[in-house]
Amino acid sequence: MKNKTVFYCKECGNETAKWSGRCPSCGAWNSLVEAPSTAVQNNKSAAVKAAAGRRQNTPKPLSELDEETELRFSTGMEEMDRVLGGGAVRGSLVLVGGAPGVGKSTLLLQLCGFWKDQTVLYVTGEESQRQLKMRARRLGVSGDSLYVLSETDISSVVQSVEDLQPDILVVDSVQTMFNSEINSAPGSIAQVKDCTMAVMQLAKTMGLTAFVVGHVNKEGAIAGPKVLEHMVDCVLYFEGDQSLSYRILRAAKNRFGSTNEIGVFEMQDKGLREVPNPSEAMLSGRPINAPGTCVTCVMQGTRPILAEIQALLSPSSMNQARRNTNGVDFNRAALLLAVIEKQGGLHVSGCDAFLNVVGGLELEEPTADLAIVLAIASSFRDRPIGEDLAAIGEVGLTGEIRSVSAVNQRLQEIARLGFKRCVIPAHCRDSIKAPEGLQILGARNIREAINAVVL
Repeated sequence: MKNKTVFYCKECGNETAKWSGRCPSCGAWNSLVEAPSTAVQNNKSAAVKAAAGRRQNTPKPLSELDEETELRFSTGMEEMDRVLGGGAVRGSLVLVGGAPGVGKSTLLLQLCGFWKDQTVLYVTGEESQRQLKMRARRLGVSGDSLYVLSETDISSVVQSVEDLQPDILVVDSVQTMFNSEINSAPGSIAQVKDCTMAVMQLAKTMGLTAFVVGHVNKEGAIAGPKVLEHMVDCVLYFEGDQSLSYRILRAAKNRFGSTNEIGVFEMQDKGLREVPNPSEAMLSGRPINAPGTCVTCVMQGTRPILAEIQALLSPSSMNQARRNTNGVDFNRAALLLAVIEKQGGLHVSGCDAFLNVVGGLELEEPTADLAIVLAIASSFRDRPIGEDLAAIGEVGLTGEIRSVSAVNQRLQEIARLGFKRCVIPAHCRDSIKAPEGLQILGARNIREAINAVVL
């Protein structure tokens, strides 16, 4: 007898009896995949086993809940603590996603080396125990409190956790785990949901902290249904180009802290190294008096970071000029080029334009608009603006320069890195306190800013 099948949406987890090109729940196109219906009936079996035999919690008044027990603890890395909101939380489930080879397993194994006073169980479904030992030796990770289990059956993992009673559980990765009672392949929607639910039950009932590694698909999202991100307490993305040494850890979801903070790491031969001063690292090797470059200051949570923006303009040999951006939103760059053409008096429409943010940073806030405009003007006129100048400000469609938040904090970081001049919106000049040694240049529009710094 043929088993009945149903269709799941990879984006929202919605279940339907028939396939359609568009999910009726979330509206995503081509997101429905087929899975056996037995997965629906048994998709909580591993989670039920994880909680079996445990005393059921009883409701308590909020005023009677214990506040003395400290739930947070340091991970041993200040950059990791910053992203998590001050440290890891006991009883939480953290999902770490990233592209293959970016360093997710390296990061978690290095963290295990800092937890000397806690029992850690590292479950790997991608390596053998000897292979993980080789990697740990290369990273300099050791300790009697670190236990390694090479297993892909979630039921065996649950049993090992109940026997060992660890303080911290690491699962690498959730796509390799499977429940034998579900008739679908490891990595499928039903398997990923069930295994994640089992780990979540262990974290909540036993009070242990769980870190789960998740692969990403070609769109950059964590593989599996979107409901997987709703099940966990914190979603971290480990980003970075493998051709570059710097890696950025950012939170897409955090129930116990802000999602605006980032952590910066550098990949070296012996693992990841924290970068406590990312501004200095991002500006290292900057060319001196080269046209087409300008520095701005962006806020990543509470941390100001200096970013170098490079622009290259050359006469186009084609009917339609080319546009290419890296680290800057393409539509935002096209908008700024149009504003420069119309309000700045520079004929850039006949030039191929290429924009790049050094270090792999993604500039999302409009604070970098003025620096982008000055870098484009500097490359167009082939005149440097000086290595001691920075710029902050948002550019409007009429060419006006608007104010941004945390101006004083940005100026302090700019002055600390040795810059002598900074272009800011003119109407902010009287309301700020300029750091010692930093000359403030006010500009009302981009034409004034370009004429002031690009001769």
